[in-house]
Amino acid sequence: MKTGDQIVQDLPWRWGVQGKIFIIGGLGYLFDAYDIALNGFLMPLLGGHFDLTLSERGLVATSNLVGMAVGAVAWGAVADRIGRKKAFSITLLIFALFSVVSALAPSYSVFLALRFVAGIGLGGCIPVDYALVAEFSPKKYRGRVLTALDAWWPVGVTLCGLVSTAMLTLDNNWRWMLTTMTVPALLLFWVRRGVPESPVYLSKKGRETEARAVIDDLVARTGAPVEPYAIPAPVEDAGATGPRAALEQLRDVWKFSPHITSAAWLLFATVMLVYYAALSWMPSILKAEGLGDTAAFMSTTLMSGVGIIGVLTSTVLVDLVGRKWLIGVTAPLASLALVTFALLLDMPTGSVVAIAVFGFLMQLAIPAMYAYVSELYPTLLRASGFGWASSFSRVLTGFAPLLFGSVMWPLLGLPLTFAVLALTVVGAVVWMAVAAPETKGRALDGGTEDAPRARPAPVPASDQAVL
Repeated sequence: MKTGDQIVQDLPWRWGVQGKIFIIGGLGYLFDAYDIALNGFLMPLLGGHFDLTLSERGLVATSNLVGMAVGAVAWGAVADRIGRKKAFSITLLIFALFSVVSALAPSYSVFLALRFVAGIGLGGCIPVDYALVAEFSPKKYRGRVLTALDAWWPVGVTLCGLVSTAMLTLDNNWRWMLTTMTVPALLLFWVRRGVPESPVYLSKKGRETEARAVIDDLVARTGAPVEPYAIPAPVEDAGATGPRAALEQLRDVWKFSPHITSAAWLLFATVMLVYYAALSWMPSILKAEGLGDTAAFMSTTLMSGVGIIGVLTSTVLVDLVGRKWLIGVTAPLASLALVTFALLLDMPTGSVVAIAVFGFLMQLAIPAMYAYVSELYPTLLRASGFGWASSFSRVLTGFAPLLFGSVMWPLLGLPLTFAVLALTVVGAVVWMAVAAPETKGRALDGGTEDAPRARPAPVPASDQAVL
């Protein structure tokens, strides 16, 4: 007899059922992308408004990204404890409210503090969204669905670039840029209230009646054949909350597999470091080369616009070539394209082409990486495993804009700076190749589409209770 989890993962895909979860989760992801991209557009504007040095401008991105790092850890752990549905809505509400307040900030220090708090809310969106969408997706389509979810990212970045460019002529334009995205974020918060709790999560928590209600509704709405299924007994849960819960989840994701977790953390840290360095500083780099605000903003927007095609291509390739090959080839090539951009800054056409190539290749790699890491962990560790990997990268990339603007760019120059970052990506990819398994075709909690199999890394018997 199948389990409830297997019933959900064997359902046919219906846009009116799982597709709604994909769209609602994706819109939250769009706001995450919009907000991070906005840092790059705000930095030169705030620099002029508050008369900031280059290193002080880097704090715009640092405060927001470090807040997101805190949010990724906190909300990943909370979502694994209280459920995806509650965390799904609250994260976006915190972001929207503090974005409004930060647009009214009277001073730079107040602005940084408010952007940090807004980041805490938005930082929880990605791990919670990916966990929820993954657990509603049929395993036959899961790789493509999770990869396609990342298409919302370049859409959000491109939309941010277009809106920010259009607002350059307004007085206090940076305040309007922050305010613009708040109303749709609040509307999305309202829509999210109707999203059901993950049946996979309910099953793992022993909430059988609720799980069966959601599963039976999914079966009926997708038109799948009705068949009996079992809800396995839940794993014992000590029930820790707050910081202790986050620390326990950190212990558990490393206990599950040090090899897998280290590979996930290194991938997130290095790939996102390269991407955020480009995204945060590209408008400032181009302005330093003599471009005006409009030209600098539109060149950055081109990078994200081409990335939409990259995500769609990644969606097609991820189940054909596998997650590891797609990440392993495209991430280093994207980093090399950024080095080429730095070498061709004196050639406007060549540098713009290199920006576009970077945007395309990086958005081949990132969606596959997000889908891959979300599949490496079992259900009870999925949100927190993804969240801790995301948080590790957010902490590192949070301080990277400050380090980039005050040390690396001035001392090493752009080509050497981007070359150093590219080498870290190569190192992470090599470690992934030997330390982590391919997840193509695997069920969420181990096994293939045809037969169950052991987890990818051996776990001592004394540790298996956490799974």
